[in-house]
Amino acid sequence: MERLLSSAPVPAHLRGSVMALGNFDGFHGGHQAVVGRAIARARAEGRPAIVATFDPHPMRLFRPDTPSFRLTTLDQRQALFARAGADAMLVFDFTPELAALDPAGYVRLLTQGLGVAAVVTGEDFTFGKGRSGTIDSFAALGLPAEAVAPVRDEGGVISSSRIREALIAGDCDTAARLLTRPFAIQGVVQHGDKLGRTIGFPTANIDMGPYLRPAYGIYAVRGILPDGRGLDGAANLGIRPTFDPPKELLEPHFFDFAESLYDQAIEVQLIRYLHGELKYDGLDALMAGIARDCTQARQILAGTPYLA
Repeated sequence: MERLLSSAPVPAHLRGSVMALGNFDGFHGGHQAVVGRAIARARAEGRPAIVATFDPHPMRLFRPDTPSFRLTTLDQRQALFARAGADAMLVFDFTPELAALDPAGYVRLLTQGLGVAAVVTGEDFTFGKGRSGTIDSFAALGLPAEAVAPVRDEGGVISSSRIREALIAGDCDTAARLLTRPFAIQGVVQHGDKLGRTIGFPTANIDMGPYLRPAYGIYAVRGILPDGRGLDGAANLGIRPTFDPPKELLEPHFFDFAESLYDQAIEVQLIRYLHGELKYDGLDALMAGIARDCTQARQILAGTPYLA
């Protein structure tokens, strides 16, 4: 699986591609339908299959003060696209210059600059200055294009907005159903104040970075290590109100695990929201509360299959 940049030449073996066009943050069920159709068309026509995404997200250019909202990092998207069967991921650097292209200029970039032979998008995809280009604009400008209808469930169209709303409400089950996998935060384990190890509950501290902030509180979680091993645990996501000063972190404690994870990139899946953050009156109360959370998380995870 190759990662391409819109600012660099596309290798000859990846020119003439069928490209899935979108942002695909989250890569939920609806996104999977678009990418799946692009890959199927590419295979039928004997062409490479490329999935495009944007980084930074266009929202960062137009509304830079928007709170963090990402559901996946580029690394996570690349792994998901590879698992779906794509040959490459192309990252558009969403700059003011790209945003200013009219539809004709955007199509020239795709066809002449990137060697795209056909595109597959969702029905609501727009492009070009002022979002003036639509799916019909591609064909009018000489680029074969295909639109995939939205994927629906009993709650309506599957969308990143619905997933964000579920996570903000602490509804991990709905988010996982729409994503087709648990919502997962990936990050490098950093050194903290190491208080957890002194009270018998060492944690792997991870900065939330550009991710959406789900409901603050305690979660039953699964950790995925770089070597593929899975670990059950409980995590605090939030600002740790018992301690001063507050510091926003994801802090998973993995059960029956004593290895060092410092400086390793791990993924933490949010499986179930247990309760909101609590401020405890002293370390004894904190330790008792953590023990209760770990017992509950063990029970939940014992009956929950692993999902990647």
